[in-house]
Amino acid sequence: MIIDLIRHGEPVGGRRYRGQTDDPLSETGWRQMRSSVGDACHWSRIVTSPLQRCEAFARELAARHNLQIEAEPRFREIGFGIWEGRSAQELLEENPHCLKDFYRDPVASRPQNAEFLQAFHDRVMAGWRDMLDRYRDHDVLVVCHAGVMRMIISQVLGMPIPHMFRIEVPNAGISRIRWEPEHASRPEPQLLFHGLRHFPDDGGA
Repeated sequence: MIIDLIRHGEPVGGRRYRGQTDDPLSETGWRQMRSSVGDACHWSRIVTSPLQRCEAFARELAARHNLQIEAEPRFREIGFGIWEGRSAQELLEENPHCLKDFYRDPVASRPQNAEFLQAFHDRVMAGWRDMLDRYRDHDVLVVCHAGVMRMIISQVLGMPIPHMFRIEVPNAGISRIRWEPEHASRPEPQLLFHGLRHFPDDGGA
């Protein structure tokens, strides 16, 4: 089973701590997504976050290739509380240390009213396990968010949950995970690559 993860492109309003604010893709974001995916289509299923910066492109792609699609609410982005909709510059003007403190310790220094990191982990990984069980004989494309990709990748690699923000995820960036549960020597998911801007020529191999 091959699981390709792709982050949405740039939303309207540019770089912000958007969280669960439901902004659509900008024109640049649509170009990023279409360029990254190109003509690739080795999947039999698409799973998407229900937020429109993910779902709109996922549905366009599913219609183009006649693929089955499922919106998975557990793959929504982490909630950033009072940071939602604000840029890094705006936050730093109020508190020059807030971002450094957050990335050093996202548990103790989470934004006010933000989703707890453990709760985010629990919902994303519950959705991930259910997806693996439901589609274990299929190759799947997951259209989601940087936080969701960070959480999944950090768990595949056995990283501590608070270290997930050390993983950089570009807009329309692609990561690939292979899962072969019947393979005696590697029954756990494996990260094959991360951060690509285009799918490789070998498709789902």
